[in-house]
Amino acid sequence: MGDEDFVNASETGEIPSFNGDKKAKATDFANYFCAYAQLYHQKQMLTDHNRMAAYHSAILGNSDVFKDKVVMDVGTGSGILAAWAALAGARKVYAIEYTDMAKHAESVMKANNVDHIVTVIQGAVEEIELPIEEDNLEPEDGGESTQCVDIIISEWMGYFLLRESMLDSLIRARDKFLKKSTGLMFPSHTTMYVAPINDEEERKLAIKQYSDGMADWNEFTETTKAVYGVDMSILGNDFEREQKEYYLLSSQWSELHSEAVLAEPKMVKHLDMMKCTIEDSRGITEGAPDSDFCFDISGNEVAGPVSGFAGWFTADFRSRTDEDGESAPKLSNPAFLSTGPENGYTHWGQQVFFLVSGIPIIKGHTTTVEGAIEMMRRKENARNYNSRIKFSTSRRKIEDGKDAAPLMKSALVEQVYQIP
Repeated sequence: MGDEDFVNASETGEIPSFNGDKKAKATDFANYFCAYAQLYHQKQMLTDHNRMAAYHSAILGNSDVFKDKVVMDVGTGSGILAAWAALAGARKVYAIEYTDMAKHAESVMKANNVDHIVTVIQGAVEEIELPIEEDNLEPEDGGESTQCVDIIISEWMGYFLLRESMLDSLIRARDKFLKKSTGLMFPSHTTMYVAPINDEEERKLAIKQYSDGMADWNEFTETTKAVYGVDMSILGNDFEREQKEYYLLSSQWSELHSEAVLAEPKMVKHLDMMKCTIEDSRGITEGAPDSDFCFDISGNEVAGPVSGFAGWFTADFRSRTDEDGESAPKLSNPAFLSTGPENGYTHWGQQVFFLVSGIPIIKGHTTTVEGAIEMMRRKENARNYNSRIKFSTSRRKIEDGKDAAPLMKSALVEQVYQIP
């Protein structure tokens, strides 16, 4: 079998749970869903107290919004969000789960005496149907529409927000099931940020691991030729490429301290969960609104160098802001989740894109880092992304002001990273 037999994408480049064939869906399960069928993975998320507190506050803190409503939890996992929705007063909750974790979710509902409210449905949300007639669900238009859900809750976010591409499933569930003018999405808005950071220990460790790997390869080829009579050095360039991609050109999960951030974070993408589209979920295109950045770093205020860039996201749980949602219920107690360094540990952490060469920060000077970021799905796996970062740097004396001619200006640097 070749690599093409294990492509984690449909023939049209979508995530396989939407329109993939059996082979693509099997690959998707092996690469993505199977981890979520394990309790240890669920426990990792359930012990993320920043995550838990945000959703708990959003749901139980707005019980007036949930009272007597029909709720859908997309990707329920072990079911805690669905249970909270029931405890908040929902009339009916549909907890959708693709994996066998659905069986554990059913047990949790029974153990917490909400199984008469919560119905766990195992399957892809793109393919399931709700028992509209059996449960007396009422479409918003009063007709034959399937849009009979008042609130969709979901913890769909991946590393740097978009990794895993679960947003596709959420958007399709929203368009199929959620009431258009009165429905609510939890979370309601999400925002991606980038910032320059200092973490020389980790940057230099990645470089050392790359260098050690190459030294080990050279020793291996020499030994193999001397002892076994076969010259493997012809594979050196391919091995070096692999090592670079793994150690130098892949983002790394990090739990940064707030002082590691060297400038005010820049928003690079914002999503209104009632209005965003499948195209929005594909990433950040070249020249997209907000995709550019310009960081002024004062050498009198922070210590350098710039080791790389970090990316993270925030999620809001608040009232609708789109024009179609004027008649939707208002949230009296908004909630907020940040996965940034200022908020402490979350299981998402931050994704750090380390530079091969750090950018020096000089006392008495302002260093400007200006560029743009792109994110695009990988062809062989629609749930993973690559990120292209382009930037140049310039430096001026602090007292000269922003409009002064720079003392130096670098050439444009462009690097493509995998987000594994």
